[in-house]
Order: sequence, then structure tokens, then C-alpha cells
Amino acid sequence: MVKLAKYLKPFTVSLIVAIALLFGQALSDLNLPNYMSDIVNTGIQQNGIESAVPEAISEDGFALMTSLMKEQDKTIVEQHYSLVNAGDEKYLDEYPLLESHNVYLLKDTDSSIIDQLNPIFGRAASTFIEISKQLAASSGDQAAPAKEMDMSNIDFNELYALTPVFQQLPAEKLDEAIASANEMDPAMQVQTGTAFVKLMYGELGMDVGKIQSMYIMKTGLFMLLIALGGAIAAIGVGYLSARVAAGVAKKLRRDVFSKIESFSNNEFDKFSTSSLITRTTNDITQIQMLIIMGIRILFYAPILGVGGVIMVLRENSSMTWIIGLAVALLIALIGVVFSVAMPKFKMIQKLIDKLNLVSRENLSGLTVVRAFSTQEFEKKRFDNANQDLTKTNLFVNRVMVFMMPAMMLIMNLITLLIVWVGANQVAESAMQVGDMMAFMQYAMQIIMSFLMISMMFIMVPRASVSAQRIVEVLSTKPSIEDPVQTKPFKSNKTGVVEFRDVSFHYQDAPEDVLTNITFTAKPGETTAFIGSTGSGKSTLINLISRFYDVTQGEIIVNGVNVKDVTQHDLHDQIGYVPQKGVLMSGSIASNLRYGKREASDEEVHLAAEIAQATDFILKDEDGFEKKISEGGANVSGGQKQRLSIARALVKRPPIYIFDDSFSALDYKTDIALRQALKKYTGDSTVLIVAQRVSTIRHAEQIIVLDEGKIVGIGTHEELLQNCPTYLEIASSQLSKEELQ
Repeated sequence: MVKLAKYLKPFTVSLIVAIALLFGQALSDLNLPNYMSDIVNTGIQQNGIESAVPEAISEDGFALMTSLMKEQDKTIVEQHYSLVNAGDEKYLDEYPLLESHNVYLLKDTDSSIIDQLNPIFGRAASTFIEISKQLAASSGDQAAPAKEMDMSNIDFNELYALTPVFQQLPAEKLDEAIASANEMDPAMQVQTGTAFVKLMYGELGMDVGKIQSMYIMKTGLFMLLIALGGAIAAIGVGYLSARVAAGVAKKLRRDVFSKIESFSNNEFDKFSTSSLITRTTNDITQIQMLIIMGIRILFYAPILGVGGVIMVLRENSSMTWIIGLAVALLIALIGVVFSVAMPKFKMIQKLIDKLNLVSRENLSGLTVVRAFSTQEFEKKRFDNANQDLTKTNLFVNRVMVFMMPAMMLIMNLITLLIVWVGANQVAESAMQVGDMMAFMQYAMQIIMSFLMISMMFIMVPRASVSAQRIVEVLSTKPSIEDPVQTKPFKSNKTGVVEFRDVSFHYQDAPEDVLTNITFTAKPGETTAFIGSTGSGKSTLINLISRFYDVTQGEIIVNGVNVKDVTQHDLHDQIGYVPQKGVLMSGSIASNLRYGKREASDEEVHLAAEIAQATDFILKDEDGFEKKISEGGANVSGGQKQRLSIARALVKRPPIYIFDDSFSALDYKTDIALRQALKKYTGDSTVLIVAQRVSTIRHAEQIIVLDEGKIVGIGTHEELLQNCPTYLEIASSQLSKEELQ
């Protein structure tokens, strides 16, 4: 996987932008619970009053609150409030009580001032509760309103009647009450203080309901804006991740295809065709999906998880052990699941290879399957491969499906635990309801981050196997490579092909297939190769084009060793017609121009005429524009061979190689084609591999092969006289009269 990381380098900017957007999305998701907590704590429980510091307070209320403060706190408060006398019309509309009572106004609403005064007023309110409890315990119902802690119906005359009592309290009693109040959670102190502020605002005649609704609307609007920002970031991440993944997949497919194009036959012997197709398609798709999901989830999950932990620690650290318990359970679950599923992940791609191989063989060999009536056998063979893949996928999916409900169970149990523990803390005034709800959401976000990571673990092992398979192709060094320094062809040797003591054996084969092959093929002559099946004819021909490299000796083309020129330049000198005619999808004309794109219509028509292909081409109403289906399935074997021959003729190279390319032609067509071919290729070197003596009997040079060795070289007549192997082959195909 690491070896493919270089393909991400061109997309570095996109990755950085995507990660930045992920941070934005995570910040959005992590801040929403805070705002929800604010709506519950401040908007609902505190009636929209954000702090325990009143912006205005009646003179009596001011006296009550300052009586519950230490001297230094009282001094600070008095510095920040100014007294407005009754009847002041400037503030009368805002504070109707000012018509008959004096009111203290906060001089400055700066946040630093609020932060300084907030704990003072909160502590004073909590001190009031503590002292009221003490008084209620010792003197009956004198402080009953406070004892009930329901201040909505408090009589202000009764409330303010307590002021002298508080002012006359012994210093140690006040200090004891303040110390007891300090044991309360600071947030609860502030919440108690806001309850007093609500009372004071009600006394002043202010619309407390409006304050609450405005706060909830304002906070809700912030939540909507944050959610919108998170959604935009998520869309941006989705777009960028898809773009990066598609770009990487495109470059991987290009490089894998280019690498395969550079492979010699040795490499194709190592990798099966079905495996290479799977690696170029399915395996790269796995990498593409991993990148998409990796950017969107693998980066996002840790950001969300770590961010959730930080927010939990900042909000309330008393229940963090619950998060630790949840994480431990999740890690244990993931560990068990993947120890069971991981070995199966590594098998899936190999099973896909096997299924593709069986499918490809059945589709390409369908005629043979039908001819031998082995459809049931092939169905069973396909079914076995399909069943193996299905069973493995089902096993993996069942294990992964188990993980989801298990994680949901953990999530629900953790939720119940948070509610139970949190409810006790709320009852003990150690936590606010909104904070408990926020903690619950953060816990779910942390658990969800682990759930997302576990989802990636489903993809990572399979994508890792795919990456290894792709790297295998990309890291394979072709056994045949172009030289660093090339030599030019010799113009006075154009068309000359020489074999100098050439031997060859396949990779890892114990014996040579060809041994000590030496001959020269000259321009204007036809050199033919004949021999029994397996004698090495096609192998010898393949060495000229460097489909394989010789094990020993040299092959000289145009006066230069084939190893000293580029493969492209070498192939430009050769018109190759393979043993099995291969046509590309497209039209007949595009196939004939395959080796020479700029060929004129006259050149194409002439080549088709020489290859004896004009008759069946013109019979179709589309003529040369007739479409060729995949693999040339809509033309016969003989037609396919003739089109392959015409394709080589259009190229007009100095060397022609026909690898048993006349085997599908009838005798009449064979004769007509060879006669026309002789005139057309008069100055070229023609190399023919054939099984029929009649095809090569007029060749200037016939080379007879037997078990990889040359057992005869000469003309047809010469070989009949001095080569028993050739005589045996000829005798099996020609009559006595033809042999004489």
C-alpha cells in the first residue's frame, strides 16, 4: 500500500484542502452539542438569562445580594453599579419599577466585567440557598420559599424582609454558608444566580419571556448556520475525495496498462490473462474506493474522536470513565472480529481471479464446450468457483454484520449509563441537564468515530491485497528491455535476417527448445520453416520480433543485433501475421490501417485484394466500413486470416513474417494469395511458417526443424533428395507424381 502512496503526490493540494474541510466539518459537529446544551441550560432552565449578573436590580434586591457577599466581593460589585433614582424617564420604559423605586444599573457590560462578577453573584445566590436551609431547619417556615427552591411565586416583601437577618448573621455563619456554596459546581452556582436574576427582572417589570425566546432563536440560528457550514464542508470533502480517487485510479490504470504493454511473453507466462484483467479493473477499483472512503472517514474519524474527548474533558470530567469503558469494549470487539475475518479477506481477490478465469475460458471456448457437450461440467466448474467466492464473502459479511448490532448495543448501554450517572449528578446539583445531554452526544460521536474506523477495516485488508497485486505488476521488471544506447540499422543490409548459432529455452525450463540455429534470410527471397508439431517453428519466429530473447547466440536484422535497437524500431521493420488471427473492434478499414494509420484507401484496397479478402468484404453493403465485433467473432477463421495478412501488407515493411497464416485457407485461395503475395513482396524478406508442403514448395530456402534443431536447408527439390525428415513430411501430403 505504501508503494502506491506516490500516486497521491499530484493531489497534495486537494488532500490538504479536503483535510482542512474535514476539520471544519468536525468543528461543526463538535460544536452543535454545545449549542444544544446552551439551549437547554440557558434557554430553558435559565429562561434565556446567560449570566448571574443582572444588568439592572432594584435597590432592595441589591441590598439583599450584597448582604450575602464577602466584603471584597461587595466592594467589587459596588464599583460596577450606579444608582438611578426613581422617576428617571431615561430608563423608565425599559424598567417600569423605576417609576416608584430606585434601581441599580450595571455600568459596563464588557465580557471581562461579566466574567469577574458572574461567580460573585452566583456564589451569593447559592449562599442565600444555604443560609435559607439553615434558617428553615432552625426556625420553622421563615425561609420556606427558599427551602422549596421554587422561586417563581416568592413574595418580594417576604424576601427582602430577610435582608436584616442576613446582615446581622455572625461572620462565621456567613463564611460557613459561603464555603458550603463553593462546594457546588460553578455552573450550578451560575444557574442558581440566574434564577435570582429572573426574579429581579420580573420585579423591574421586564419581559422575561421575550428574553428567553430571543435567546433560543439566536442560538438556534447559530446552530443552523454551523450545520449549514458542516454540510458544505462535507459536500466539498466528497467532491475532492472522489476527484482524488478517480485521478489516482486513472494513473494506476494507465501505468499498469503501460507496464503490461512492455511485458514480453516471459511475463505473460508468469501472470495469467484473467489475473491481469482483474488487477487492472477490480483491484484498482478497490484502491479507488479505499481512497474515497479513506479521505472521508479514515481522516475524519480520528479528528471527530479526539475532538469529542477534548470537548468531554472540557465540559465535564467526572464521567470520562464511561468513555474509557466504551472505547475499551469497542477495541475488544474490533480485535475479535478482525482476528476472525482477516484471513478470509486475503482469499477474496484470488477467488475473484479464479472466477474470472473460469468465466473467460467458458466464454472464449464456448464452441468447444458445446461441441463436446460439456455444458453441465462447465456449469459445475463455474458453480464451484462461484460458491467458493460466495461462501467467503458471506462469512466475511456475517462477521461484519455481527459487529454493527454489537456496536449499537454498546452505544445504547453507554447511553443508559450516562443517563443514570448524569441524573444522579443533576439531582446532586453537580451537573446541569444540558451538560448531560451534550456529554451523551459527545459519547455517541466518539463511539461513531470507532464505528467508522471499523468500517474502514472492512475495506483496508481487501484493498491492501489489491495494492500488493498491483505493485507486483508495476514492480515486475520486463525481461526484454530497450538498450540504453541504440545502433542505427545498416541501409545496405535492409531486410537481411541472420541467426548465428542461436539457442533458446523457456524460463525455468530444463532443456533448450532451439539449439544452434544458424541461417540467413535475404531480401527478395522466401524463407520457409517446416517441421513436426513442437519442433520449435513458432518459437524461432518469435525470437526475431524479440517476443523472447535468445539464450545463446545472436539474431541480426538489417545488419544490427536485435538487442541493440529499440523494440519499436525493430517492429517497424516487420509485418507480422500471427498464427491465430487477431482483429480489434472497429471497422475492417481501421483494422487494415492498424500498422499504418496514414494509409490511403488505395493502399488498403490493394492489400485486401492481394490477401484475397476483397470478395467477402464487398459482398457486405458496408464494405470496408463493416464493423468487426470483439475478437473478430463476426468473421470466419479464413476471413480473419486474410484480414490479418492484409493488415501486414498495408504496412509495407522490409520483412514479412507469416506464422502458419495460411492454415485456414482453401487450396485455391492459398495458391492465388501466394502468387499475388510474391509480386507484392518482391523486394522484401518473407519468412513463412507452414504445415503444408504445398504452401512453401516454391520458397527459395526451406528450413526443416526437428526437436529444435535444423536437419535440413535447401529448396524443395534439394530437400527431397537429402533430407529424410522433409521427405517424410512431403510424402505424407503429396502424391508420388508431385514428389517427382
